[in-house]
Amino acid sequence: MTDDKLSRLLEQLHDELGKLEVLDERGRELLRGLDSDIREILERAEGEKAGSDESVLRRFQAAIDHFEVTHPALTSALSEMMTILSNAGI
Repeated sequence: MTDDKLSRLLEQLHDELGKLEVLDERGRELLRGLDSDIREILERAEGEKAGSDESVLRRFQAAIDHFEVTHPALTSALSEMMTILSNAGI
């Protein structure tokens, strides 16, 4: 996968996260963390190859676990993005 395609996917996910209405504080906290992670990955992708960051993948997994029942479409998108990031070496 090219860096350009990865950036587009991350931007799409970022946009979708911004549209979500989350009722609980834990969900809001997870979304804020993912928002920050996505921005950081996008910034790193512009100038240099992003390095491995297991904490980002752990936060993606925590969000997947939290939203699994209430937001199944988001869970699927997060799972797919986590796999892509992992395969990209992030």
